[in-house]
Amino acid sequence: MCGITGIFAFTETGKSGFKNLSASIDALKSRGPDAKGKFINDQVALGHTRLSIIDVSENANQPMCDETNRYIIIYNGEIYNFRELRKELENKGVGFKTNSDTEVLLKLYIHFGTNCLDMLNGFFVFAVYDKAENVLFIARDRIGIKPLLIYQDKDKLIFASEMKALMAFGIPQEMDTVSLYQYLQLNYIPAPATIFVGVRKLMPGHCLLIKNDQVEEKQYYKIPWTGKDGQETRDEYTYSKQNYEQQQKELVALLEESVKKRLIADVPLGAFLSGGIDSSVIVALASRHTDKLNTFSIGYKDEPFFDETHYANLVAKKFNTNHTVFSLTNDDLFEHLFDTLNYIDEPFADSSALAVNILSYHTRKHVKVALSGDGADELFAGYNKYLGEYKARNGGFGATVLKYLHPLWEALPKSRNSYFENKIRQFHRFSQGMKLSEVERYWLWCGFVNENEALKLLCRDVVCNVSTKAPLIEGGNGKINLSEYQQRKDSITQKITGKNGINEVLYCDMNLALQNDMLVKVDMMSMANSLEVRVPFLDHELVDFAFSLPESSKIDHRSNRKKIVQDAFRQILPEQLYNRPKHGFEVPLLKWFRNELKSTITDELLNDDLIKEQGIFDEVEVKRLKQKLFSKDPGDVHARIWGLVVFQYWWRRWKK
Repeated sequence: MCGITGIFAFTETGKSGFKNLSASIDALKSRGPDAKGKFINDQVALGHTRLSIIDVSENANQPMCDETNRYIIIYNGEIYNFRELRKELENKGVGFKTNSDTEVLLKLYIHFGTNCLDMLNGFFVFAVYDKAENVLFIARDRIGIKPLLIYQDKDKLIFASEMKALMAFGIPQEMDTVSLYQYLQLNYIPAPATIFVGVRKLMPGHCLLIKNDQVEEKQYYKIPWTGKDGQETRDEYTYSKQNYEQQQKELVALLEESVKKRLIADVPLGAFLSGGIDSSVIVALASRHTDKLNTFSIGYKDEPFFDETHYANLVAKKFNTNHTVFSLTNDDLFEHLFDTLNYIDEPFADSSALAVNILSYHTRKHVKVALSGDGADELFAGYNKYLGEYKARNGGFGATVLKYLHPLWEALPKSRNSYFENKIRQFHRFSQGMKLSEVERYWLWCGFVNENEALKLLCRDVVCNVSTKAPLIEGGNGKINLSEYQQRKDSITQKITGKNGINEVLYCDMNLALQNDMLVKVDMMSMANSLEVRVPFLDHELVDFAFSLPESSKIDHRSNRKKIVQDAFRQILPEQLYNRPKHGFEVPLLKWFRNELKSTITDELLNDDLIKEQGIFDEVEVKRLKQKLFSKDPGDVHARIWGLVVFQYWWRRWKK
């Protein structure tokens, strides 16, 4: 795991950016604290920071050249099948000077060109420069586990693992207000857009080639799903033709193989263990292939509703792991709050990032690599919203009752911090969604607020309604192009037709929530602590398998979610893990906002004078949200306030 940065200059003016390479490398220090290096040629400058995992010797440092000095690689990630690929190359007479996967990747590119991408099993972003041809090739892994940002103008193309490294080159920083509008709904910014105009994210499964000063980008992988329930697009996938028992066996075999691959490391390794099904499955399988696996959990002394350490302890005991629990108070969480905010370099308001940051911080003291259960919910329908969508589409007495009791749910208190108020919140969301089309319901349930609520929060001068589709307020001479917004939304929701079961929702979530929220959160917070996190559920072979399965293997009318995962591992996991509520983690934001952060909100970040001076947010709406926050019935407003706090904190740092 590492950080990469680089620039390809099309003109002499573009070459002036080379002087900023060292600053860009330094901005990526936490991604790679073990070594750093750079390469500068006529039109190309490449930089790298290294977190040593495989072959920790200096010989494996980057940028790495082949023996002819023609090809140079910088690389972030791990290739899990590199030993098999190395053996294949050695059989062809290829020699090696290191034991690293970096050199294997470089030699694969030299011998197979861009076709090497089809051979790789892992997560990665890499760039290879061919000095003889003056060609730069860049690629990102299939699922988008590792990030890459790109800025391009007529003089140059710049790329980097993080925005802060891109900004070190002095790129233009005009805020993209369409991205801001989406952020206010979702609490994150969907790819390929970023908070800045002209800066984009290289999409998962994409690569680009710079040759003859021309940039060509193409997609080399997409999830093999046709849009028909349980039907695969590739002839070799026959999973959907298996019966349910065979599918379970296939899942176990694929996931165990994926876990085995991800145990390869030359440094101490462990696993996150939350007490949920997903992380428990990973620990169960990993414990078969390593002695005394290190496992790590965090508990919440002050928030027993969210504390799952009891279940984690059961799993650790059953599989005889070397288990460590980091038991935290709200004060401990608050202590890490500003470290978390300071690392975020574009607005990102998933508050559970704080928990991931703390878990990574403590885990890094013990190991350098950790396995995680991320991705299972999006692949196999684990979230409550999938059950809600299933019931909304299939109807029934219960769904009808919940829909017509909407006025009751509207009136009752709602919160994520207690069982009953959380249920009311869920009933309210469900009844709202039942009134909408499949596309609009999907979009509503992806976010925290609807389009109109988000739009009301923006200053009128920021809004420019030029779309005939958008059922939104009219604007004046503004900055948000709502037609552009609608195009971005349509590109995300195009697979939602209402005809192809829950798989169409999962497909969209793989490209929206997983890619832009879950994976960003884990990558960002783990890298802030120089910890590599590996995600066995997101092996591309397992992803392909998951999307060959019919809806009935994942969810059913008995309210079973993530059905095949639960059934496939029922015999090996502790019984207590089943038939229990699924918990996420809610940071105690409301308590902080009313106590420790009150003055920060009222006097600094959401100060009336500042809001007016910024000209971004509507003064009246911000005041209304603050009044509700400090009222006797704050409801769920703290999630919206948190999105504003994160944005304002970022904006203040950006403007300096």
